[in-house]
Amino acid sequence: MKNRFTLIFLTINFLFFIPLLGQTTGKVSGRIIDEQTGEPLYGVNVVITGEQQLGAASNQDGIYYIINVPPGTYEMRASMIGYNPIVIKNVNVSVNRTAEVDLEMSQATLQGEEIIIQAEKISVKNDQTSSFRNVSSSSIEKLPVENLDQIVNMQAGVVNGHFRGGRNTEVSYMIDGLQVDEAFYSDEENINKAINVETESIKDVEIITGTFNAEYGRAMSGVVNAVTKDGSEDFHGSASISLSNYFSSHDNIFPGLLSSLSLNTTKDYKMSLEGPIIGNKLTYFINGRFRNRKGHLNGIRRYNPADYNDYSVSNSDLWHVEQTGDSAYVSMDNSEDISLLSKLVFRPSSEIKVSGLFTLNDEQSSSYSHYWKYNPDGLGKDYHSSYLGAMTLNHMVSHSMFYELKASYLKNEYQSYKYEDPTDSRYLHPRYRGLGYTGFVTGGTIDPDQEHDTFEDLTLKFDLNWQISVHHALKTGFQYIDHKIDKHPVSVMNKYEGTPEEYESVIEPETGKIDWPYYELEIEPVTDKTMDVYTAHPEEFACYIQDKIEYESMVINLGLRYDYFDSKQKYPTDRRNPDNELLLPDSMMSEYKLAPPQTQLSPRFGLAYQLGEQALLRFSYGHFFQMPPMYALYTNNIFRVPLGDYETTMGNSQLHAQKTVQYEIGLWQELLEGLGLEVALYYRDIYDLLSTKIISTYNQIEYGLYTNKDYGNARGLEVKLDFLRGGFSSTLNYTLSYTKGNADDPQQTFDRAGSSMDPIKRFIPLSWDQRHTLNITLGYAYNDLGSTLTFYYNSGQPYTFSPLEESRLYNVNLYMNNDYTPSGYKFDFTGFYRLKLFGSYQAKLSLTIYNLLDRLNPVWVYDDTGQPYTTIIRDGDRASHHSDFNEYKDRVQNPTAYSTPREIKIGLGIEF
Repeated sequence: MKNRFTLIFLTINFLFFIPLLGQTTGKVSGRIIDEQTGEPLYGVNVVITGEQQLGAASNQDGIYYIINVPPGTYEMRASMIGYNPIVIKNVNVSVNRTAEVDLEMSQATLQGEEIIIQAEKISVKNDQTSSFRNVSSSSIEKLPVENLDQIVNMQAGVVNGHFRGGRNTEVSYMIDGLQVDEAFYSDEENINKAINVETESIKDVEIITGTFNAEYGRAMSGVVNAVTKDGSEDFHGSASISLSNYFSSHDNIFPGLLSSLSLNTTKDYKMSLEGPIIGNKLTYFINGRFRNRKGHLNGIRRYNPADYNDYSVSNSDLWHVEQTGDSAYVSMDNSEDISLLSKLVFRPSSEIKVSGLFTLNDEQSSSYSHYWKYNPDGLGKDYHSSYLGAMTLNHMVSHSMFYELKASYLKNEYQSYKYEDPTDSRYLHPRYRGLGYTGFVTGGTIDPDQEHDTFEDLTLKFDLNWQISVHHALKTGFQYIDHKIDKHPVSVMNKYEGTPEEYESVIEPETGKIDWPYYELEIEPVTDKTMDVYTAHPEEFACYIQDKIEYESMVINLGLRYDYFDSKQKYPTDRRNPDNELLLPDSMMSEYKLAPPQTQLSPRFGLAYQLGEQALLRFSYGHFFQMPPMYALYTNNIFRVPLGDYETTMGNSQLHAQKTVQYEIGLWQELLEGLGLEVALYYRDIYDLLSTKIISTYNQIEYGLYTNKDYGNARGLEVKLDFLRGGFSSTLNYTLSYTKGNADDPQQTFDRAGSSMDPIKRFIPLSWDQRHTLNITLGYAYNDLGSTLTFYYNSGQPYTFSPLEESRLYNVNLYMNNDYTPSGYKFDFTGFYRLKLFGSYQAKLSLTIYNLLDRLNPVWVYDDTGQPYTTIIRDGDRASHHSDFNEYKDRVQNPTAYSTPREIKIGLGIEF
């Protein structure tokens, strides 16, 4: 693997000396007529300036089209002998969209007279057959957001990463048209993208929440495609530093926030450079960020890891107490992360673009654990690094045809530990964590076992775009992905384990301190009986064809996609004796066969019909397939069944792809000049969702097996309102959603069976079934000054109410997710001011305030009260609590139950 990575790394570096690039593009088209007669004009030259002079000439019907246009805002020029030339400013081109620019040309009366017009700020969305949103870099700059996820969550149809009621694993993330999904874990706590790009690197982001065309796969709910910036022909750059901290009146909930400004101060450094190397032939773009984040959740160092405490008896005189901590506040929610993106663009001619892209993400972080609140130094950290190298060739074969050829290498690594060496002597005996009923760890360190996971993807992608005629745009292509999964957990054991010395303690005569000296770690050897140590090489292939049929008042998208997945993994033929540990007749013994490849065909259809000049009606339908996360195929790769019930869930290489069938109808209407309204209704059936079933072996041991049997459905209403006039802009996104199914997550059926709970035999609201979601953004910009205020509202999500034993409801079999958490809202504000310094240099002052009103919004609630931070405490609970430093309520007053308090961020930057 090292040789493989070294080769790729050298190749990427080599790219910085050899010109390369390519990107996802859009299209400009329209009709040109004579202003007086209304007759179409033939032979009008239409040119997009500043982008290698992309252009076209109108045909006999006055129709022109320019394909392969990178996203951005352009100036166009239309000219013809005998007519006054027209300059059209602020033409906005988005990814995979057609910008309609119709023109009326007047006959020339004065030589050299040039007519300048502005493009429509809100144009009729003739080619919109489903719900999507394109967010440009200029719009992103004005929003109070830190990352791509926040931009996505602002869109109608998105609820905390869930697109239209689907699990958040059902979304595909792309950078410059290349998928960067994290295909192995992809669970509800790990958003399934391996690469993060900073908002300053994004030129345009396409967010599809509805049905999507056949070119997109490996997703059932939505697609996010971020197109990164190219280098410009002029030299530009910026550098900034920002400091942020929390200013909250809720220091009783978030201890330590007001104790020291340095404790929770986040430092954020950013830089960006772009410009020419060889004129406009070779340009570069570099963006970097280093952030030292200190979150709002603090612990108290009452204990050090080497302290041992025993509160197990009721008589406090018999407690053994060691408290050597300094009682200082310690940040327990923090991270250090580095992000780098570099891109070279080479244009040897107006027909060819070649590019090289390299991204790096490196992060180390720690998360708050309420259990470790008083011994924060005993926790470890999570380490994540990812690299992406990509090459793209974009070749304009003719004015009506171009292709893109892309190759990429993605490496993704995860580790988690306190000390890198799992046998480090600083790991302490588990007994140091203490005995008794304080509700907290009073010493010790985390377990020394480590996870070392490495995932690599080699991708080859080809797309051909052919504008066959004015009415037909054909697109076809294929994608091949070679995955490599390297799972190498490290388990250690105490060399004294099982001996009489293992739990022997030593008391220091002078101080009375208790130590546990018989703790020396050694790595457990890997054998053929070791679970989850393996390397796998699954493969994926997909191809598609789609036709975009465009007429004056109607657009139809037709597509068909084929997907192929081969796990290259074996499976046991008898699941009741999967590891052949039971010596039984041959008919009850397993053979091991390769799982057959999985294939799917996905039809896609979309229709948009123009209702007059200011309205559009659309309908779309499609089948969408996605393989389950790969852990569900390979977990417990040796098919070992433990001795006890419900102790393992086994991977299943025979899993099928999950399937969504979606219908959508929408209406877009320009209500007033600059004011657009969009309404969409959708319904989704979600079949063959990842689940678990219970298998009973021949000796009656029950274990779980991943399978496809869960079902869900979602329906809802989305409303989008956009207004733009002068320097004022506003957007409104509202989602009404109903999401039901038989399980929140794949493990739910298994967990309920293991807890002797009845299976769920009806549809229940899923845990992200948030009925109402609303955000409103108001912005104003004038010259060098701008500000934006964003309002967020959510109506709460389901939780499972569990009544007390005294309640008459206690004996009622209540289903899961039978009640909803309280609603929440917040305001975010951002503003900036640019101050001219000298020459082309200017300073930028920025102020961002998150949770402006310092609202306490619930994140989770207790099942007996339906409230965060509060549960019912009984007299018996208080009596069993043994502690000399806190009360029982300290156990339940967990600050993670509330969202982040008010955070103020101040920035100073230089732009040139």
